[in-house]
Parts: sequence; structure tokens; C-alpha cells
Amino acid sequence: MSKFKFAVCAILFYFLMAEVGSGDDTWSRFRGPNGSGVSTTAGIPTTFGPDENLIWRVPLPPGHSSPIIRNGKIYVTAVDESKLKTICLDQQSGKVLWSNVSPRDRTTKLDFRNNAASPSPAVDSENVYVFFADFGLLAYTHDGVLRWKMPLEPFDNLYGMGASPIIVDDKLILVCDQNLNSFVLAVNKHDGEKAWRVSRPEATSGHCSPIVFETAAGEKQVVVVGSFFVTAYDVETGSKRWWSGGLCFEMKSTPVILDGVLFINGYGSPANQPGQEIEVAKFSETLQQQDVDRNGALSLSEMPDKMSKNFFPAVDLDKNGELKESEWSYYRASLASKNSMAAIRLGGSGDVTNENTLWMYHRNVPQLPSPVICAGKLFMISDSGIVTCLEPSTGEALHRGRLEGASGNYYSSPVVADGKMIFANTDGEIAVTRWVNNELKVLSVNKLGESCYATPAISEGKLYIRTEKALYAFD
Repeated sequence: MSKFKFAVCAILFYFLMAEVGSGDDTWSRFRGPNGSGVSTTAGIPTTFGPDENLIWRVPLPPGHSSPIIRNGKIYVTAVDESKLKTICLDQQSGKVLWSNVSPRDRTTKLDFRNNAASPSPAVDSENVYVFFADFGLLAYTHDGVLRWKMPLEPFDNLYGMGASPIIVDDKLILVCDQNLNSFVLAVNKHDGEKAWRVSRPEATSGHCSPIVFETAAGEKQVVVVGSFFVTAYDVETGSKRWWSGGLCFEMKSTPVILDGVLFINGYGSPANQPGQEIEVAKFSETLQQQDVDRNGALSLSEMPDKMSKNFFPAVDLDKNGELKESEWSYYRASLASKNSMAAIRLGGSGDVTNENTLWMYHRNVPQLPSPVICAGKLFMISDSGIVTCLEPSTGEALHRGRLEGASGNYYSSPVVADGKMIFANTDGEIAVTRWVNNELKVLSVNKLGESCYATPAISEGKLYIRTEKALYAFD
């Protein structure tokens, strides 16, 4: 395929997926249209800060959810002391229009990088939908009136829940990956009644928000990334259509699509780096040597080495203090998986691993930030701040290096508008970049002086950045 045809296909496919994922040109879900992180708006600022190009700054309670925008209103979730809140702000002035408190019947222990208000809302013409792991799902009108609520069971995710809900036609879809009993749920968005619920026994500890793919026959599929696999489910019925393996055991990012190919990164640990693999013995062999009390299971004190001791909390899925054979098998599979950015062709039937996996790249792979497409190239930034640019069709590395002036840690995902890529690190340093002549140019580094974990949002030429203390609007 010529470069011109490839570019045309990429542009057409992007607009198709934006339409499938959101149904309008708004930032209506985590990372905007179909989770791509890409806005079609123009004119976003290159330089900004507390004293430059600031429209408004509004103090907010803490929360890692991203701003979600539609029809002049912004929605976020937050944790105000012990209260779980959904907050609506006026897009033009930043004025808080309403703030509702969710029921909360439990307090889940979280990883230090997580927050009880990490999942982002989703919004359509009728309602705004939110998910709190310490309660479940809620739907409000745009004026803050409760439409419905659906309590969900307590969750047991090693790091806490992080996936955001999405809207597809008349359904609200939520992925709930955890240590055991993972599932994907679809509810009627109008009344909160369950449409379908499908078990995902292969998935543990995931945080990936799903995206949507429409087949040539017009069937909409929700594409879910989790431990070891990416899986597509029929939106109407929840039927499992196809899946592709070979992914890492830890998957936290949201995939992106270009020209019918899905790109997703996953990072588990240094031991999952190719060349550093550790072979783990079978359960029967380890049990014979290490099972001191001869009870047919392995406790922490019976672990054979430092690696297995370190992994013990993550692979003791039922948290009973012992590993049975199925948990040891999960441990073996986890260490056998590889950190990678993977390119996987969308579509098919059944197991498509061999025919649909196009390439994998293994250096400086992020654990948390999602990838993004800009100027026809694939970009990712590692948690430690190394940016890699890959040729999407081949996986060839075109660039790798740190962002000059903004070399901190990165938990939020990059976003794109007006040909510019925006990276926000945990120190509140916001780098604005552009890909020019096969080189990543840092146009500016803007310092807010406040920690930033949430992914920025873009709408109507304006940039919205949430820090640990406030929400900023720049023009």
C-alpha cells in the first residue's frame, strides 16, 4: 500500500471509529472519541499556566478521573474526605453547577497510585454515567437528577479498579477485571437494567477501558484488553466473537486503532522483559520440594526464591495465604508473558492470535499511560518518561528519548489536537510537542506546580487539565 493510500485509510478509519465510539464530536468518555486521545479541534494553546492563557481555575477535591465534556458542561468524579462525588461544572466559567454524593457502603484498600475516583464518567445526550468501585453504577440527568443506580459487588483488584464505562447505542458497558470473578457488564442506559453479563475467568487485575469496533457486516463489538488476551464481545448479546493472545499478564492501558489495527501496550515487571525471563518449575515439582507442612499448597514461607516471594501477593488470588495449583499456574504464565507494544489486526472468529498479530515491540513499554496516534505515527511514553515513536505498519522505532524539561514520572496518557501531542507528568509539568521531519520537537513545558495524574481533555480549542487540587481551562 502506498503512503498516500495508507494515510487516507487511516484518516477515514479514525473518523469512523470516532463516530462509533461517541456518536458526536465531544470528549464524552475517557480519552475522547473511542478512547483515541485525539481531538479534531484546532487552536489549542502551546504555552499556558497560572498566569498565561488561563480561562479559569476551580479548586476540586482529589480524584484521578479525567474531565468529560458535552454541550457546555464538564463532569468529573472526586473523593471529598470520605464522600464519593459527581461534580458538574459550566464549561465557560468553571462554576460548579451541581455536586451529588454517591452511596458508599465500603472503603476498598488501594494502591498508592490509585484513587477511589479513578474511573472517568461517560456522557450522552440524556445522562452522565459514573462508576465508583465502592458502590457501583449511577446515572444522572445533565441537571443532576438521579435517574438510576445499580449497586455492584465488592471488588478485589490488587491495585483497585480503574476502567471507565463507555456508551454504545442504548447500552452502558463496564469492564470489571479483578483477582477472581472478572466480568464485562452491559446495562440498559435508560433504566439501569442488566442487558448481559459475561464472565472473564482468564482476566485478573486489569484496568483497561474498552473501545468499540464495527465489522464490515455492521456488527458492533466491544474490544476488551485484559490479562494475556484482547477479546471482542458482541455489543447486543455479549457473545465472545474473537480473541488474540500473547499479551502481558498486567494490562492497564486503553488501546488505540489505526487502519483496522489495534495497538496496545502492557508491562508486568522487569522479569517480563525479553532476555530476562525466569523459568518457573511445575507445581508438582515445587510442592515436592517446598511443601513443608504437606498440606498440598504453598505458603509465603514455603516460596522457593525471592522472585516467588515478591509475586506472592499478586498471585494469591483468593487471598487465603496459600497458593494452590491454579494460582501457581497463573504465576508461571505471568512470568512467561512479555512486556510489549502489540499490533493486532481487528476482526475474525475464535482464536486469531497467529493470523492477526502483526508485530510486537519490547523496549521502554509503559505500564500505565495509553498510546496515541499523531501524524500517522504511534507514540507511547513509559512511566519513567521515555517517549518512543513507532512506524505503525512495521513496528520500527523512529525515535526514543526523554522529553527535554519534563523528565518526571507519567501516569496520565498523552492526548492530541491541532497536530500537537500533550504529555502531563506527575509533577504537573505539561509538555506540548510536535512530530516534525521524523523528530519529536518540544514546543513548550508548562509548569502548574501541582501533581497531575488525570489525563487531559480537549474541547472547542480549549485544553482542560486536572491536578490533585484543581481543574484548569486554557485557551
